[in-house]
Amino acid sequence: MNGQIKSVSQQRGFAVSRLLTHWEEIAGSDIAAISRPVEVNYGKGALGATLCLLTTGSNAPLLEMQKVKLREKVNATYGYNAISRIRITQTHARGFAEGQVDFVHRKGAAAVKAVDPEIAREVNEHAAQVGDDGLREALAALGQNVLSKHKRK
Repeated sequence: MNGQIKSVSQQRGFAVSRLLTHWEEIAGSDIAAISRPVEVNYGKGALGATLCLLTTGSNAPLLEMQKVKLREKVNATYGYNAISRIRITQTHARGFAEGQVDFVHRKGAAAVKAVDPEIAREVNEHAAQVGDDGLREALAALGQNVLSKHKRK
């Protein structure tokens, strides 16, 4: 499997496939949550490569400010100053088919808090009258959120 990954990553210019497979460890969770390495272009004379990162338009300025630190982290992965520039490519969060941003490094959803059984019983009694299953579940969830919030105050 390593041979196949290495072959595919080298087609995109990634001499070190670890840059792709361990992006969150290299860049850090904050940067990995808003960016993804797309390709590495080597200039004529091989005096340094350009790393292209994909991000959304709203996150581009944040990434732009961190380019120097990020370049240092990436070069530490290579073991020498392989990357001389970082270029940021922006796309819309729901971009075109090929340009859709899919940052799998994001943190998972927060754990769901336990609902008071009394509130759950009351909400389910009111929602039981609704015939559509999806709507009934949505209304029950909404009711639990509203009643739990009022009970906390």
